[in-house]
Amino acid sequence: GFWTLVPFTMQMALVIIGGFVVASSPPLERLIRRLAIVPKTPRGAVAFVAFFAMTASLLSWGLSLIFTGLLVREVTRRIEGIDYRAIGAAAYLGLGSVWALGLSSSAALLQATKSAIPAALLPITGVIPLSQTIFLWQSLVVAAVLIVLSVAIAYLSCPDPSRARTAAAMGVRFEAKGIEARKPQTPAEKIESSPVLGVIIALLMLAFLLLQFRDKGFVAALDLNNFNFAFLALGLLLHRRPASFLAAVARAVPATAGVLIQFPFYGGIFGIISNTAIQPAMADLFVTLTTRGTFPLVVALYSAVLGIFVPSGGGKWIIEAPYVMAAANTWQVHLGWTVQIYNAAEALPNLINPFWMLPLMGILNVRARDLAGFSILQLIFHVPIVFLLCWLFAQTLPYSPPVIP
Repeated sequence: GFWTLVPFTMQMALVIIGGFVVASSPPLERLIRRLAIVPKTPRGAVAFVAFFAMTASLLSWGLSLIFTGLLVREVTRRIEGIDYRAIGAAAYLGLGSVWALGLSSSAALLQATKSAIPAALLPITGVIPLSQTIFLWQSLVVAAVLIVLSVAIAYLSCPDPSRARTAAAMGVRFEAKGIEARKPQTPAEKIESSPVLGVIIALLMLAFLLLQFRDKGFVAALDLNNFNFAFLALGLLLHRRPASFLAAVARAVPATAGVLIQFPFYGGIFGIISNTAIQPAMADLFVTLTTRGTFPLVVALYSAVLGIFVPSGGGKWIIEAPYVMAAANTWQVHLGWTVQIYNAAEALPNLINPFWMLPLMGILNVRARDLAGFSILQLIFHVPIVFLLCWLFAQTLPYSPPVIP
């Protein structure tokens, strides 16, 4: 099974690249500068960044990390007395709370994309459209509750300016870019530096997406491939010049290293589970240890604990899905909501696992331990709320067997 996830690996790498390219485009840089003048106080700034981190993560977790990291840099230049640890942790809240409930949810997008579902998993889960996962009203309520809760905690936990550890106090300095673009010399360089080709290609890509949405409907057409296609088209349109677009891609590629090397091993784990007696044994164990009422709680707990050791939303879902979804079929629990239970609980260990903090830490010049105290405080409040809502809303959804189109 080592190579079974090659397409999915590429798709996940492009989620990171697409989000980075859009977030680092000149129009969004101008937007960040305008947004940075909105908050007036240190606490207000921390709450403001927390809100944008989570709302941006509902569009793309890759966009959220880069966008809010750059926003933090701009805000801290303008407002004195901000605790740099608190605002840095606020910028990470998208990955630690609601990202998997949004449009870039790895598990939900995989289950909505037939070509991305491994053949051994397809009979167990079927294809689950996004209308049965992230667009359930129950899922939207969970996301709204977590956003309100997280913003409130970020605001109330921010230290007063008299006790704050500012960026300057932590020795963090931001240097101006100061990079002069070399004037294009050859015909090829002139084409790459012209907006004409980039804009034409981007408009053609967006026109294709509009036809897809028109023919299939927005929810039905939104899968991993079209999600990535949209972000690449938008990035190309926002950068306008192919040279600028490619430079942004080059800066984004190092952030994909973990995905590129980890996902083949997750594929190997999936192959071992799905092709041996492990899958039925694990499914039987889940059924033995649960009832239909306690199944959502056990799935949430298991997903959260496993996330400490396997820091990957999509890769970990591939490992869990064969036996978790088989048990869901046995207990006749709504399959789409089982995916959302996983999504809501999967984000919890991100608050203490530094793996996905790496791009943000690079932008902010901090270490994971600088942000951990504020993240752990969020975790203490998130765990009971997430578990309660996962269990409560599971009672409101009827079961439907797997659908294989």
